[in-house]
Amino acid sequence: MRRSALIRVDPTTWNNHFRVRPLLKWAGGKRQLLPVLRQYYPDSFRRYIEPFFGSGAVFFDLYNGSRLTDRHARLIDNNPDLVGCYRTLRDAPEAVIAALEPLAEGHRAGGAQFFYDVRDSRFNPARAAARGIYTPELAAMLIYLNRTGFNGLFRLNRRGEFNVPMGRYKNPRICDADHLRDVAGALGGARISIERGSFEQSLADAAWGDFVYCDPPYAPLSRTACFAQYTAGGFNMADQQRLQQAVVAAAERGAIVVVSNSSAREIEEIYRSAEARRAGLRVRRVPARRAINSRASLRGPVDELIITNAPAAKLTMLPPRTRMAPARLRVREKRA
Repeated sequence: MRRSALIRVDPTTWNNHFRVRPLLKWAGGKRQLLPVLRQYYPDSFRRYIEPFFGSGAVFFDLYNGSRLTDRHARLIDNNPDLVGCYRTLRDAPEAVIAALEPLAEGHRAGGAQFFYDVRDSRFNPARAAARGIYTPELAAMLIYLNRTGFNGLFRLNRRGEFNVPMGRYKNPRICDADHLRDVAGALGGARISIERGSFEQSLADAAWGDFVYCDPPYAPLSRTACFAQYTAGGFNMADQQRLQQAVVAAAERGAIVVVSNSSAREIEEIYRSAEARRAGLRVRRVPARRAINSRASLRGPVDELIITNAPAAKLTMLPPRTRMAPARLRVREKRA
């Protein structure tokens, strides 16, 4: 790949407003961390690759800032429901909207009884019968359950059934037709692909000039803090170690890599290893706000990690008027 193939971005085109918001609420979503992550976006890159798409907060942030213009973007996830929902909305937004509207009306009229009827009597049986082939009706039910379920969790039981309980929302906005059309338009670009695949497959393809953002299910800080039941098989420490090896290899091939994860001791250790440092990776601690603990008293600022081979941040404080909490959030590098 010749270096002239890179496309430079004018930073003055940045748009701090969320013109297209993520479609789904997602446990561990990165909207509140974006002011820090932006400091590590490269000014120029060839392709954007996101192996754990989730809510896609970074993708939509790049899209809103015009940083994906004339670039290829590969959006990858191993969750078949997530990929099926995004593809279906991209390809048939009006059909998804038409299927979501009666679900919104039913929720307003039936509340919890309606939620559990949709989850247990409609969504799970239809999902099992579909065998991964998503319809507009399935996509609409997933969006509905996401809008009304507890804290944006996607959790499967041992039988592979969606079992997230209903959240406590007074008036959830379930069907925002304009927003759904905007998301479909953002995902429908000619150079954007939505793929189901493993992080190893997508990272193995990352090479010089690519920008890769990895937001895996976080390693738990304690035995009671694990929300990694992202697929039926979960995401354990062996998976975290395999991810580290794939990230190191991608960085060695010249990709710009940014990884976010919890500040669990095991995660910090593997990314402060000699091989990670030789690949140019550095670990930075960032205070962030966790909001997925079932006990409100245990939600609040905790340290997260940003692991990257991107140049050190030029800014040490967030820009003013940010939506992030706490407002005094800073990036600091812990020297090994």
